[in-house]
Amino acid sequence: MGLLETISDPAEIRSLDNTQLAQLCSELRAYIITCCAENPGHIGASLGAVEIAVAIHKVFDTPTDKVVWDVGHQAYAHKILTGRKEAFKQNRKYHGISGFPRRDESPYDAFGTGHSSTSISAALGMAVAAQLEGKHEHVIAVIGDGAMSGGLAFEGLNNAGSLNADLLVILNDNQISIDKNIGALHNYLLRVTTAEGYNRLKKSVWDRLGAGRIRRWVQKIVKNTKRSLIRTEGGTLSLFDALGFRYFGPIDGNDIASMTYMLERLKAIPGPKLLHVITTKGKGYAPAEEDQTIWHAPGTFNVETGKRTGKKRDVAKFQEVFGTTLLDLAREDSRIVGITPAMATGCSMNIMQKEMPERVFDVGIAEQHAVTFSAGLAAEGMLPFCNIYSSFSQRAYDNVIHDVALQNLKVILCLDRGGLVGEDGATHHGAFDLAAFRPVPNLTLCAPLNEAQLRDLMYSATQAGYGPTVIRYPRGYGNGTPWRDRTFSYIEPGTAVKLHEGNGVALLSIGAIGTEGARAVERASREAGIEVLHFDMRFLKPVDTRALEEACGKASRIITLEDGVCEGGLYSVVAEFIASRGLDCTLTGLGIPDRFIEQGTPAELYAECGFDADSVYRAILKEKN
Repeated sequence: MGLLETISDPAEIRSLDNTQLAQLCSELRAYIITCCAENPGHIGASLGAVEIAVAIHKVFDTPTDKVVWDVGHQAYAHKILTGRKEAFKQNRKYHGISGFPRRDESPYDAFGTGHSSTSISAALGMAVAAQLEGKHEHVIAVIGDGAMSGGLAFEGLNNAGSLNADLLVILNDNQISIDKNIGALHNYLLRVTTAEGYNRLKKSVWDRLGAGRIRRWVQKIVKNTKRSLIRTEGGTLSLFDALGFRYFGPIDGNDIASMTYMLERLKAIPGPKLLHVITTKGKGYAPAEEDQTIWHAPGTFNVETGKRTGKKRDVAKFQEVFGTTLLDLAREDSRIVGITPAMATGCSMNIMQKEMPERVFDVGIAEQHAVTFSAGLAAEGMLPFCNIYSSFSQRAYDNVIHDVALQNLKVILCLDRGGLVGEDGATHHGAFDLAAFRPVPNLTLCAPLNEAQLRDLMYSATQAGYGPTVIRYPRGYGNGTPWRDRTFSYIEPGTAVKLHEGNGVALLSIGAIGTEGARAVERASREAGIEVLHFDMRFLKPVDTRALEEACGKASRIITLEDGVCEGGLYSVVAEFIASRGLDCTLTGLGIPDRFIEQGTPAELYAECGFDADSVYRAILKEKN
């Protein structure tokens, strides 16, 4: 029996020696790889953070001591060690555990972290709360996998340094962006400055010197001397030191002995501290180490060969259509540039990046900056396509309003992963975008039904009839509509398309979910003899009032269909139209209900929320009665 089989609680690893801890780390890696091969997840970051998780639970008294994982998908080892080993086999599945830490899932998950860069602010709040309540608790924020590039992380660091809170930040640097240790002197001073005796002596000296000018003068000399002796190339120490943190590292974060040694000593040092650890993303699995981008979330794969085994389809993904179309447009217009906050591969902007690297800007995990940077480009006559995952765009809402819409700057904001995205769950569903952006003046807001429409909307948005524009589309495959090598067609803003003629009942849909509606309409005609008037609205703003007038004139019963929240979305648009005209119509809204939706396949979630093809069909039959 392996060690992992005997662990059901973190307290059970606190008696293990370094040899046993190393064995536990190996077993954790093997377990994560085996589970993720059949049940896909974010494997790369979690493989790299195994030693961090084991060391934290070895040294600290969790869950009394709090640990916040940022980004949350590096926390698989943490989940397995905290009583969820069997549940991990259902990680990210419908009714299974979340792929991210969740407060309602385990007392060991101190804070929910689906979006990046939140850990330091949240952990600081916990540390200050413990101080105010007189509790002796350690609070640790583990930030990594690019999350330190988010502005919120620096806001948290700045505030933590000024508050002098008892907080430990572990910077998991898995991109090797800062050089490693610089030699024996560095290692020696690292051990000295974390030693209990050294810190006891240091406190005693400062106490004896009092609080006057002499103490400040001596402290300045010591600090400057330390800076001259311990410095990573690029001035890393000075950056964190200037923010009020004591900086330690970098150390090998995949060395369990070094990790536990450092954490034991940092545990005894009060105030804000930052431990910089270097880890390898995908550590322990050769394919994941060799291609860290693909193995961030590779899908299913063969453990022995590393060959990915996910089913391929002939139908293109919306992401491929976006990336290919962007390159086609950029070839014809030198003003077009691409901007993405660390999602170049995910959104397929890497297609343009490969051919035109000087015109694609990956700004890191910084959605607010991405939007305002795009606004600056637009102010000088460029045509920026800013692609942000829908859920992440929520962080840049004010920037869209203030920096783009208010100044009427022609930024084309492409919201990838609109609607229910599947297994990533509540933190990643693009549920609120349509409703959130609809009230903003000057914005054109649209959602394509299929691949060809996405291509034409991207082209149309570059033309004179459009100002700042939001194009919103889902994750994954289209419906197979031909789109390659076709001539661009201009789409007039605020125009709907009639997909099916009918009367009595009208279906108004927006976006790719309209394909589910079309199936239901065809079935109603074939099986029930009901001819439903079906409009693909395409635009939420401006809305096609002529289509609404026709629908309300021919049908006394209206159904709206959207892969977004009904409140504020298409349902609200139609309700407002009916009310403003005093029309005698009954309105039913199918969309995401007023609650957070958990993880599952899109098909499972569409059915749960009541807007898959079967649900739309039932709604049509109900309307007949």
